[in-house]
Amino acid sequence: MSKSRTIKVASILMILLMALGTVSIGTAEARMGGSFGSRGSRTYQAPAPTRTAPYTAPVTRSMTPQPTQSIPSSQSFPGSARPGFWRGFGGGFVGGLVGGLFFQGLFGMMLGHGFGGIGGGLSFIFQLLLIGGLVMLAMRFLNRDNAAPANMRNAGGPFGRQGWGGAPPSYSSNAASFGSADASGADEIGITDADRDAFERILGEVQAAFTREDHQGLRRLTTPEMVSYLSEELADNATHGLKNEVTNLRLLKGEVAEAWREGSRDYATVAMRWSAIDTMQNRQTGAVEKGDPNNPVEATELWTFARQAGGPWLLSAIQDASG
Repeated sequence: MSKSRTIKVASILMILLMALGTVSIGTAEARMGGSFGSRGSRTYQAPAPTRTAPYTAPVTRSMTPQPTQSIPSSQSFPGSARPGFWRGFGGGFVGGLVGGLFFQGLFGMMLGHGFGGIGGGLSFIFQLLLIGGLVMLAMRFLNRDNAAPANMRNAGGPFGRQGWGGAPPSYSSNAASFGSADASGADEIGITDADRDAFERILGEVQAAFTREDHQGLRRLTTPEMVSYLSEELADNATHGLKNEVTNLRLLKGEVAEAWREGSRDYATVAMRWSAIDTMQNRQTGAVEKGDPNNPVEATELWTFARQAGGPWLLSAIQDASG
């Protein structure tokens, strides 16, 4: 093969690789938002619905591998098992048809025969139209699949969640509104009033530590995985010159969606709805750049807590439940 043809082949392959990389990055970014953390073996299962949170967004960021995962490269973003563009688009009949037509004509062109080797000019035009139509159809399906996680990512505050932020150490308690799991047996370990008090306390203390940018406090209250995610969010706020402030936090409703045991470790997923004044402020001037400093907003999330036998509850996952 001549040098010019070698360069032509290399250029075409480079363009294809760049196109593939662009699609892969877009898919990864669509998975970055939403809910995060680990719920043990139930990480990728939907929690039991409650009156407080009938809808729950699936976990999209977790260090817990998906049970069906077999491809290491997909473990970076365990929130989705959808294959990449060429594996999904080119893996079946459509991929074989397009690949065969395209590469046969492509190599015919590089060898100096144009597309004449597969039927002449009329056939060439028909095949171009066919390829173009199939590509447009595939991209339409791909864009439709990406729409839902992208919308989830852009909803509400950090990590695509509504109402996240910090709160002062003091907050209004409303323990009477804290319900238990329903009668279907979702509570398998027997959550007590002391446990519910702990969940409400951790809600306030985690948000207080987040407001203070208190990494040591976060390490005391959350799992190492959650510390990494929350620290990442704090760093992102600082990079943009912002500080999240939440005041007047008040628990409105709490329900234990499910509680279970795995070996020596207990888990409890709790639906919580609260109100607070949530603002993003300029780190230097204190000026409010986002949010209303005078009117509270409501947020609904599912927080999962975990503990070793005899140990304290720690926050291990947060899932958006705003619907």
